[in-house]
Amino acid sequence: MKLFKKSGLAAALYASAALISMNAAMAQDQINLRMLIWSANEDHLRLFNEIADAYKAQNPQVSVTYEAVPYGEFPTTLTTQIAGGNAPDLTWLTETGSFDFIAAGAMFPLTETFRTTEGYELEDYAQASIDSWSQDGELYFYPFSTSPFAVFVNNDLVREAKQKTPAELVAEGTWDWEQAVEIGAAVNAETGKHGIIFRDFDYTGWTRLAPLYTGWDVKLWSEDGKTCMMNAPEMVDAMSFLHDAIFEKKAMPGPGIAADFFAGDAAMTITQISRANLLPTGDDAFEWDLVPLPAGPIGDYGYVGAAGIGVLKASPHAQEAADFLAFFSNKENVTKLARYFPPTRSSVLTPEVLAASNPLLSVEQLTDVVIKGVVEGRSAAGHTNYEQIVQNVRASLDSLWVPDADVAQVLQATCDNLNPLLQR
Repeated sequence: MKLFKKSGLAAALYASAALISMNAAMAQDQINLRMLIWSANEDHLRLFNEIADAYKAQNPQVSVTYEAVPYGEFPTTLTTQIAGGNAPDLTWLTETGSFDFIAAGAMFPLTETFRTTEGYELEDYAQASIDSWSQDGELYFYPFSTSPFAVFVNNDLVREAKQKTPAELVAEGTWDWEQAVEIGAAVNAETGKHGIIFRDFDYTGWTRLAPLYTGWDVKLWSEDGKTCMMNAPEMVDAMSFLHDAIFEKKAMPGPGIAADFFAGDAAMTITQISRANLLPTGDDAFEWDLVPLPAGPIGDYGYVGAAGIGVLKASPHAQEAADFLAFFSNKENVTKLARYFPPTRSSVLTPEVLAASNPLLSVEQLTDVVIKGVVEGRSAAGHTNYEQIVQNVRASLDSLWVPDADVAQVLQATCDNLNPLLQR
């Protein structure tokens, strides 16, 4: 993991550690660990609690609770808790969000704990995933989920619009973004429904567009992290394509229009495979499919959203938390977690294992979308001060979401606004 300068987060983190360490010596025999997560999904929580209960059965003095915080509020909640001396023992973080915390020295090293835990088999994890969560050879996060983005399809709407299904185009070798937009435009024109939805985008979460602009080989900033590259020709082309799809071809719902693929409002949605649990059943069900991302100008590609779980140094029970994390991420539990969170453990990332925990998906979908996506997919570019960067770009892109926007001019202004922050 490449890091840049330390952020101002360090002072709050170390102050919190000093406050909490005074209480560590007085800790009671009973250890109550708390993990901060961003999922309140009942199925997820049920599985997490099963793992915690199994650990407690072996370690009666240790209890684990999970505190769910909405994704959009997560970074602020975590840093506020740390600064207030109420740091969680363990936390989820995205690969991009982890940069500041590792740079600030806030995370407890995990390599020794994992290597010395009997039967853990750290080498079972793909080396690329270990490297992504490491600094100077030390692992700071367990690579919890490497979830590929893909396209869920409502075949009923596609056929109603007299279009070939994406699966048919995949079989022909012609599935690309041009075809996806053509289908989306036809569905809107013929049925009144929407074509393509980028889930959770809502014209504010611009990073949710990464599964598209990655297909243009976009780099958000230079290798050293100091120069914005969102004004480069690749990004201009990608955003021009998207702008045309929204405002000219009407292949996507425009700003201010609420639509939900899983409620039958659209023909396609770009999202992670873990959303399969939202597919309707019974009378509301439609014929659905799951296909890879469309090819872009760079050809076939994949994109993954990566999340890790780490232990905070500020925890008065950091070693105990690391021991629990080793149990949480052993082969048996990763196999269970694979139903919702695609693993990078090689022994688990197989069609046979995934099929047992993902009954909705076919072996072909698991192989071509999930496994190939995990192994080959690109992930987001990280940076220190990442949340500030995201908000800075969001504000700059507001002027892009109007019919007559000058895409190149907006992206140039975006870089003009962003460069001072990158160069701090």
